[in-house]
Amino acid sequence: MRRITLGTALVLAVLLAAPLVSGEQAASPAANNAASALVNINTATPDQLGALPGIGPKMASRIVEFRQKNGGFKKIEDLMQIQGIGEKNFLKLKPLVTVGPAKSEKGQ
Repeated sequence: MRRITLGTALVLAVLLAAPLVSGEQAASPAANNAASALVNINTATPDQLGALPGIGPKMASRIVEFRQKNGGFKKIEDLMQIQGIGEKNFLKLKPLVTVGPAKSEKGQ
């Protein structure tokens, strides 16, 4: 009887830990909230961009400048064209940003 109980407990522990190990549910509620509040790199203000990890005021200015010169970002990977944003920094930003339509210049 003791072996069955111990074996059952072991199987249960493995099943409960499996999603955490595989990363399926490893995201915290804060990370899930961040996903719902993605920063649109085509419309974000320098302050909004500066709130992203690894993006300070100078980097935010470079992002805005790129957007103005190029008519906005076509895909989030275009961030790697900004001086100082390499693959490592991009991977930190990727889950936090999105690319939506750029602001219309007609209404301004």
